[in-house]
Amino acid sequence: MSQVGTPERPLRVAIVGAGPSGFYAAHAVLSHTDCGAWVDLIDRLPTPFGLVRGGVAPDHQKIKSVVKAYDKIAACEGFHYVGNVRLGEDVSLDQLLEAYDMVVLAVGCESANPMGIPGEELEGSHSATEFVGWYNGHPDHWDRRFDLSARAAVVVGVGNVSMDVTRVLVQDRDVLGRTDIAAHALDALRDASVTDVYVLGRRGAAQAAFSPGEIKEIAEIDDVDLVVRPEDVELDPASAAWVAQANDKQVNANLAFLREIAGRPVTKPRRVHLWLNTSPIAIHGEDGRVTAVEVGRNRIEDRGGRLAAVDTGERTRIDAGLVFRAIGYRGNPIPGVPFDQRTGTIPNVGGRVTRDGQIVDRLYVAGWAKRGPQGLIGTNRADSRDTVDRMMEDRAKLTNVAREPIAFPNATSWADWETIDAAEVRRGEEAGKLREKFTRVSEMLAALDR
Repeated sequence: MSQVGTPERPLRVAIVGAGPSGFYAAHAVLSHTDCGAWVDLIDRLPTPFGLVRGGVAPDHQKIKSVVKAYDKIAACEGFHYVGNVRLGEDVSLDQLLEAYDMVVLAVGCESANPMGIPGEELEGSHSATEFVGWYNGHPDHWDRRFDLSARAAVVVGVGNVSMDVTRVLVQDRDVLGRTDIAAHALDALRDASVTDVYVLGRRGAAQAAFSPGEIKEIAEIDDVDLVVRPEDVELDPASAAWVAQANDKQVNANLAFLREIAGRPVTKPRRVHLWLNTSPIAIHGEDGRVTAVEVGRNRIEDRGGRLAAVDTGERTRIDAGLVFRAIGYRGNPIPGVPFDQRTGTIPNVGGRVTRDGQIVDRLYVAGWAKRGPQGLIGTNRADSRDTVDRMMEDRAKLTNVAREPIAFPNATSWADWETIDAAEVRRGEEAGKLREKFTRVSEMLAALDR
């Protein structure tokens, strides 16, 4: 009997999740040409690309162009796309492990971390995940409703997702109208009344997680002032020492830019207020709706080598009708799949999935589900390759048993995706946009029927 992972007995691999980490894992497996691999890339949606399609802001088309690399991976011999199949509903993990020699979970992190403060449940308080999915036309979020009649909004967090949410709120609507933003979101934003967005970061300018390009983009939007308080760019002794020691290029660039614009006159009709060293304390409301956010002033202290934000007791009230929390993603539990509730990830050792501390044979994890929501899109390439390296180390242990392929009902193929893709581009051309997405799975499948 032939060894598993040879041209006579190809290695059968299922990868669940067609985002960046899933594609990079598929490419890494297929790069081992000696094992004649057969890779099924499985996703719960008929459309691939994960957060590149549903998470990257519509005015960041350059970032979305990474899908060209994924198109090339999809053209590799041995690659097969299996869309519209949900792990835990349409197929179980046990069924996958029975049908494939190895299974990789690249399911990402699709939920948002809570703030854990009073009033978070009020109407008008949302996760950035919902808003991002809404304006990107994701099937999970297309039907969300956001009352954009408020004059002021608060965005909690200073990462790049926070920057995306802020920018979309104040971006020129004609600029957005030429992108692939969902039609329902564009219509709502055209009627929006938001003039002031308050962006809160619990620590200081040295610790802000946004990239220099992201914060500069906001300052460059027509008719928008980026308002930075001079006191927020004055480094405390602990931060100053840390900056000098780290000599981090991104940190230095952020500091230089924020110091340059701090205290500038405010003259434009819309404003983005960057409030650093500031934490939300409570959300206040009337008749069940958000009306204000109480915030506290922090100072930075060195706690055993860790720079911590410490509440000073100083309080300020921001009158606002909208709150978006952008303080990180976390994974969702999947039936039959080990899950760490504390970290929101799949427990693993170097990409090998564990259950109760023991490695689960032939089961692996890659991407955010493996390490948490850290890094940029390209970070997943090395991460996925690392997981596949572990898989190849384990290949010799595989037992050559018969693997019967699963007949997935209602599954869609890569050719089906190409049909959906072409239909969306045509719809976009008719509307003067790059693309008009189908926002519901039923619409995608109907396009195939047509």
